[in-house]
Amino acid sequence: MTRGQQMRRHARKMRRHGLQPMIVINHDEALPDLAVVLVGRALWRYRSEMAPLYLMAVLAVAGAVLHAVHPQWWPYLLAGTTLFAWVLAVFGARVGLSRRGERLYAAVVAMGAGSWLAVATALAVGYGPLPQTLAVGAVVLAVPWWVHRRRRAKVRVDRQMAAWPEIAQSIGLAGSRVQSAVVDVWGWRARFALARGQTLQDVVAKVPAIESALGTFRGAVRVYPTRDDKANRFELRVLDTDPHADAIPWPGPSVRTIGDPIELGPFEDATAARVLFLRRHGLIGGVAGSGKSGGINVLMGNLTACADVVIWAIDLKRGMELQPWASCLDRLATTPEQARTLLRDAVAVLEARAAFLAAKGRRVWEPAPDMPALVIVIDEFAELADDAPECATDTDSIARRGRAVAVTLIAATQRPTQKAMGKGAVRSQMDVRVSFRVRERKDVDLILGQGMLNAGWHAHTLNAPGKFLLSAPEHDTPRRARAYLLTDETVTATARQHAENRPTLDPVSIRAIEEAQAGLGAVSTPPTAPVPDGPPPDAPEDVLWRMLTAAPDDGTPVPHLVKATGMSRPWIYQRLREHADAGRVAQITRGRWRATDEHAQ
Repeated sequence: MTRGQQMRRHARKMRRHGLQPMIVINHDEALPDLAVVLVGRALWRYRSEMAPLYLMAVLAVAGAVLHAVHPQWWPYLLAGTTLFAWVLAVFGARVGLSRRGERLYAAVVAMGAGSWLAVATALAVGYGPLPQTLAVGAVVLAVPWWVHRRRRAKVRVDRQMAAWPEIAQSIGLAGSRVQSAVVDVWGWRARFALARGQTLQDVVAKVPAIESALGTFRGAVRVYPTRDDKANRFELRVLDTDPHADAIPWPGPSVRTIGDPIELGPFEDATAARVLFLRRHGLIGGVAGSGKSGGINVLMGNLTACADVVIWAIDLKRGMELQPWASCLDRLATTPEQARTLLRDAVAVLEARAAFLAAKGRRVWEPAPDMPALVIVIDEFAELADDAPECATDTDSIARRGRAVAVTLIAATQRPTQKAMGKGAVRSQMDVRVSFRVRERKDVDLILGQGMLNAGWHAHTLNAPGKFLLSAPEHDTPRRARAYLLTDETVTATARQHAENRPTLDPVSIRAIEEAQAGLGAVSTPPTAPVPDGPPPDAPEDVLWRMLTAAPDDGTPVPHLVKATGMSRPWIYQRLREHADAGRVAQITRGRWRATDEHAQ
């Protein structure tokens, strides 16, 4: 053992006992050792930047050795190099080369290095221009390596992880250690093991200190439990840039059936925030201006693309939010009276479907275009509780019994308090929770469930409209996402595209609604009321045809046809499509129809 090594060993012992060593340097003995140590540390610290030079040195040594020992091996080296380069170009994604450019670069480097080594093995390293070729090739091929973003990010992360013991000591997590680290699209993530007695909640409380120690921007650090759910493990995610800083345009419907998970937007790691709504009730919460309406538009854009779901909606703000989707809605209630009728009919539907399933010996209603699911979207659920409190019984019944018969309730509200949600089981039956930004910390537990705030679901820290947290059986960790943006023009175009392909309710449900309405009519009519004279009312088809043939030159609006016939918009559009296919009617402008000239009065 040299004297320099003895001095460093003595210094480490003194530090373990809390003493500061005072080292007297003998320049004749210590300086050479110190220089070797410093050079060695520098070569190791900058090993990523120096990798091209290290490769050049390895090739020169290997070429000299092979030429001296086995110069006849050069054909095998060339063949192996060609095969290896081909494997990198074709299958490089399996070893972390996810992009095509990265695979091609790796293949070019492998082919160039192997070819030079084969020539050097056959002719000698110093033959002709081989040394100059090696030097020039190393510099040229090193440029892409030096400027590559992911390589530089990986180096930065490695250095931060090497400094983690000091960071952990300074923020109060002494003893925690790094297990692995991976660089991804927008930052990096690492897995850590905690010291004995430390928990995930301790790490969550230290997030601001971690951001300061790592030198990131505010809000860049996320802390999650690991997938194996061990109490002494956690995953740290650090963002270099905010992927949700700008609005993300809606790419179009992600589903064609209610049985598939609906994509609401991307998570921060670029994966899709997909959630299944079939046989699951949903709750959407957030303060005004948090992007809640945008989230509803994403949901509506996907639901209207499904051919096996009928949509009913309640919007007691006179249809201000859901009116743009009216052409795709089977029913839209904008008054308390209409809401009461709609929910009462929904209860009749689920009871009729339950009886139908029992008679058939089946347990669940499987959605299909001729037997569609029924989704009821309620915007500002608190308004319903205030203006029509008697609806609480029906919403409670739908929440408790609607799943098996594919009658789904999706409610949106700013604060789902006990008063707003009623005293029944509505909120407790909401399996899917979507929380946009809330103003107060306690509102996190109101929307996402009791204890979610302490578990790291910090919806009060969301800092832009459209950002949300998604809680569902398949999403049990707090990951930030941002809802896609649908402009008014996109909503209009999507509603127009999907309006003519909307399904109608199945015969079982239609018959249940007719019987419920007939029963209410019989109860509300006094026993002594005279029976009106005159012929029976015209059939809806006759009323529709009469209005189309008598329409003015600019056509009759669809809302007028709905009001006159008493039928739903999908029913109107289906009849219009049938007449249009037969050449009897024509669309004059958007939403306005009339009979063709040969059929008009």
